Amino acid sequence: TNAEFPFALVYFTGSKEHNILLRSRALKQGWTLNEYRFTPTGPDSPEVPEEIYEEAQIHRSLGLEFIDPALREGAGEIEAAETGTLPRLVEMENLRGTFHNHTTASDGHASLRQMAEAAMELGLEYLGIADHSKSSFQANGLDETRLRAQLGEIRTLNAEFAPDFRLFSGSEVDILKDGSLDFPDDLLAELDYVVASVHNVFTLPEAEMTARIIRAVENPYVTMLGHVTGRLLLKREPYAVNIPAILDACAANGTIIELNASPWRLDMDWRWWRMAKEKGIKCSINPDAHTIHGLQDLWYGLRAARKGWLTRQDMINCLPLGKVEAALAAKRGR
Repeated sequence: TNAEFPFALVYFTGSKEHNILLRSRALKQGWTLNEYRFTPTGPDSPEVPEEIYEEAQIHRSLGLEFIDPALREGAGEIEAAETGTLPRLVEMENLRGTFHNHTTASDGHASLRQMAEAAMELGLEYLGIADHSKSSFQANGLDETRLRAQLGEIRTLNAEFAPDFRLFSGSEVDILKDGSLDFPDDLLAELDYVVASVHNVFTLPEAEMTARIIRAVENPYVTMLGHVTGRLLLKREPYAVNIPAILDACAANGTIIELNASPWRLDMDWRWWRMAKEKGIKCSINPDAHTIHGLQDLWYGLRAARKGWLTRQDMINCLPLGKVEAALAAKRGR
């Protein structure tokens, strides 16, 4: 029935842990709570609230602010809702642009112009291009000559698109086995930003893999760390890596971490973002788009960011054109 619907929503959108906490809170008020209704526990119990039509009324009856479904995990959201300290979660309309996207220059299926026009169709103000570097030969990675040629193409398009839209020139640079990068620093310095990612030798021991990634994070030209654990959901397990140590290194070096929005990745996992946020690390929701349709994977990344308690203040790609340039360049000036 309509009267049962909000109770069903609360019940089935919360984890087991979250629901136990809500039911325990109801019991302290003399009611039982299930997916159908509040029920008094005995004849002397307070009357149950009547005319509940939405989830927020259930939460208010329990002395709580409305808890967004993204946060219903039994991970501190009850306490935050009680004290009025729940975050205002990032919304899709907050996103102004995104980074880590591929074109036909490497393993993408759309040209620079096609990717830019698709981004503008989505209402974005900027788009970062990060085709693969040369060691990713399986992805037709760019060598130094081809990358510099792409920089020229981007400058030409930007002269056409200005002032309402901008392409940012970048590269998804392979982190080599020893933690060095696939391009020299003088070439990286010519780019607007750099995404550093692991694409091979996934079987290193945890300490060695962690040191490999930290060395890359410490490079002043590495703007952001790509898909932190290398996982492919339902296909490939994450490699062994000490994520808290990686977070400490990113915080110390001002390195952004991407939330790879590909539904095959969703990496870094939402469970780590609260720790990253507490350390002052900025997030970039990146679709890792290889087609114009792949840009719409931003939606998946947004959902994961919300589960990680992230707000627009935590996201570099919620900055408008005119401010995001300074954020990308910040690490180089440290």
